[in-house]
Amino acid sequence: LKRSIDAGKTWSKPERLPDGVLGPVRNKPLYLNGRLICPSSTEKGGWKVHFEYSKDKGKTWKIGPDLNDGKTISGIQPAIIRHTPQKLQAVCRSQDGTINQSWSNDNGITWSNLESTKMVNNNSSIDAITLNDGRHLLVHNNVGPAAGDQEGRGPRSPLIVSISSNGLNWKEILVLENEKGAEFSYPYIIQTSDGMVHISYTWKRKKIKYILIHPKKMSS
Repeated sequence: LKRSIDAGKTWSKPERLPDGVLGPVRNKPLYLNGRLICPSSTEKGGWKVHFEYSKDKGKTWKIGPDLNDGKTISGIQPAIIRHTPQKLQAVCRSQDGTINQSWSNDNGITWSNLESTKMVNNNSSIDAITLNDGRHLLVHNNVGPAAGDQEGRGPRSPLIVSISSNGLNWKEILVLENEKGAEFSYPYIIQTSDGMVHISYTWKRKKIKYILIHPKKMSS
């Protein structure tokens, strides 16, 4: 953990998190009502999703329970989107051929058991955000796992952006990459106060590519 008191210009020396606390695994934490909510996951004994919390800006921590057993349904690297002041949704990568999800109706204090969605997943990372206007964006490879791959790995192309108003029905609005046999993976997405959307991802395992999207390009 590092801290900044000048909007990220300078940072404190690193602080080690307590034993057993992982912090956010790949995707962004959410700071809500004075509580830091970290979407987290483990891979030992099956892919499992959980959340970690701090009410004092990282001084002390609480680890929530696993949302799945890692056997009947799997998940890692969850991303949080917000629907209402109380309702949150987490979507995650899996080995099941689908994007899997969990819901919270109490601002992230408790979460439902992990369940599958209608969205395909090829055992590749995803990321999602809630836009300033309340809609949700998802960056993902919209392809299923490769046939015969026991670990659920499929081609990591194309890489697309999808949009949703309810977190259930997603519509493709933009293709970022589409090259057969290439890999475009590990996306990361944010929206800044001016409405612009910033996306970065691994480009063919050689470079990190950055894309800037104007809000007008995000019509549904």
